Amino acid sequence: MLLHIPDVLTSGEVAGMRKQMDGAEWTDGRETVGPQGARVKRNLQLPQASPLRQALGDQVVAALGRHPLYHAAVLPLRTLPPRFNRYEGGGEYGFHIDGAVMSAGDGETHIRSDISCTLFLSDPDEYDGGELIVSDLYGEHEVKLPAGDAIVYPSSSLHRVTAVTRGARIASFFWVQSLVRDDSARRMLLEMDTAIRKFTSDGADQAAILQLTGVYHNLLRRWAET
Repeated sequence: MLLHIPDVLTSGEVAGMRKQMDGAEWTDGRETVGPQGARVKRNLQLPQASPLRQALGDQVVAALGRHPLYHAAVLPLRTLPPRFNRYEGGGEYGFHIDGAVMSAGDGETHIRSDISCTLFLSDPDEYDGGELIVSDLYGEHEVKLPAGDAIVYPSSSLHRVTAVTRGARIASFFWVQSLVRDDSARRMLLEMDTAIRKFTSDGADQAAILQLTGVYHNLLRRWAET
C-alpha cells in the first residue's frame, strides 16, 4: 500500500529542523548500506551517532505519534530510529529493495522491515529531480511531496531516488515493523477504520457502528503479531 500521509510536521517544525541541519556535518550515505547498495547509492546522511540525528529523530517519532492516519495505516509495533539524508549535485539512489531485517545500530535491537517511510523536509520547488520512484504490480509511481508530508510503502517494493540536478532534497527516512505483517490485511483494516470514522461522524446507526468496530478489532486480534 502506497499512501500519502499529509501534515506530519508543521511548516514551523520543518523550518526549525532545517535550521538545525544547516551547520551539521554530513557523511557519505554508503556507510549504512551493504556492498550491493553502495554501488547505486550517492547521497549524504547525518552520522548515525550524531546527537542531532537522535534529537531530530525523536521529534519525528513524536509527530507521527500524533497523526491518526499514520497509525491507522501503519499499525506500528517497532520503529527504527529515523535517519536523515541529503541529495544534491547529481546525488541519486538506484533501484533497490530495503533489507528485510534492520539494526538500530546498538548491536542488540533489530526489526523486520514491513513498511518504509520517507518524510520530506524540502519543498518540491527547492530542487529538480529527487523523485522517489516506487515500482509495483501496477507500474512505477513517482512521489515528490511538500515539506512536512510523508509517504509510506511496503519495504518489499523496488524503489529508487532520481538524480537531484538543482538544489538539495532533504528528508527523513525510517522503517517500521507493523503489528500486521501482511500489506493487504493492513489495507483492509485501514479501509474499515476509515469507514467507521465516517459513519461515526455522519451519525449513522450506533448498533451498526458497534458491530463494524467489533469486526475490525476481531480481525486485528487475528492478524496482529507482538
